[in-house]
Amino acid sequence: MKKLVLPLLLVTSLMFTGCIQDDDTPIIIEETTIIQNPGGGTEECPVVAVTGIINSDTTWTSDNIYQLNQKVVVDAGVTLTINPGTIIKGSPGTGSLSSALIVARGGKINAVGTASQPIIFTSTSDNITCGQTAGTNLDANDRGLWGGLLILGNAPCSFSGDVTELQIEGIPADDTFGLYGGTDAADNSGTIQYVSIRHGGALIGEGNEINGLTLGGVGNGTVIDNVEVVANVDDGIEFFGGTVNASNLLVYAQGDDGLDIDQAYSGTISNAVVALGAASDHALEIDGPEGSADGAFILEDVTLIGNLDTPKGEYADFRKAATGSVNNVYAYGFKVDSDVELDNNGVAQEYIDGNLTFSAWEVVLPEGATISTVFQEKNGDGESDISTFEADAASFATGVTQGSQTVGATTSSLSWTYSNQIAGLGF
Repeated sequence: MKKLVLPLLLVTSLMFTGCIQDDDTPIIIEETTIIQNPGGGTEECPVVAVTGIINSDTTWTSDNIYQLNQKVVVDAGVTLTINPGTIIKGSPGTGSLSSALIVARGGKINAVGTASQPIIFTSTSDNITCGQTAGTNLDANDRGLWGGLLILGNAPCSFSGDVTELQIEGIPADDTFGLYGGTDAADNSGTIQYVSIRHGGALIGEGNEINGLTLGGVGNGTVIDNVEVVANVDDGIEFFGGTVNASNLLVYAQGDDGLDIDQAYSGTISNAVVALGAASDHALEIDGPEGSADGAFILEDVTLIGNLDTPKGEYADFRKAATGSVNNVYAYGFKVDSDVELDNNGVAQEYIDGNLTFSAWEVVLPEGATISTVFQEKNGDGESDISTFEADAASFATGVTQGSQTVGATTSSLSWTYSNQIAGLGF
């Protein structure tokens, strides 16, 4: 076997300054930096090291690999454009040293890939290089190797105490680029299309990891379409309030929940697939408002794929006083004790009042399960509580055989994804 020795690369870097809180010292990147090949760089595909605040309009191109060192922030009034086929790699690190790309309120990201040239966020451990859509050394069991992508906007959220803005989890309070929320439902944070986010979820605090894609107060002027999250430690995609609509989503082998809704998110999520892995918890986790402001989500045309190997692996958990509708859902591959759960009296009351609705669910029932054992109302003690959710389920859910479903996601729309092409989900 021929041995290939990869040299140190002289890398042209970007000059950014910022006030990211590690040691209270502004971060300054020199004009040139010598860095060792971080898994994929070659002379034909150099590595551009990026750290700190992006304070002028910037374009990242597919003939480079961009390495995120700690937090990289797209400042207010600035647009980061990422061309099709571009690869961004996050460096390892935990706590304040974890790497992430953060689009602050008032900033924009235009990351527009294509089905054949998706934009890829991954780890520096990944041996993927320019012109490729997948490396060869990582798989769905490789999680937490860097942080994730956070987009923060000015759209309404429901916060405890009825404040209008809040600091996103994981960002120190004196870093104002971490604020999200406001009053502009039509706020525009840019466009995310044909983007694959892999192997993230670095630990930022005790029991607190970064989501693959965090959407905090993002407005419906933003476009989120054809986004995949693979092997993230925490949630795949989490919606903290906001009004943004999102379509053609795929979350695979996440460590916690696939799609997570919180703080009165009021947009529409359509054509989405969540495929659980061995470490996954819920496919869906839906929370309601935290303050007096309310809102209702729409979740429609969804396919949920279970995994018998996970010790958890639930269909969905509805909590707090969640309000919205969940329609046209196809689910298969779950365990006999997996459930769709109303887990407290508050959300059960929203169901009774008609503010939380379900329609057209088709479930491939595990042996020994029935519709009434899958759809459960619980109040922390595992016992049924105040509504007739279990009995009502027969009016909106039916048992089907795999392949005979008439609802769910149009999975062919997601055939471009790593999860389909490399992990073999069969789309």
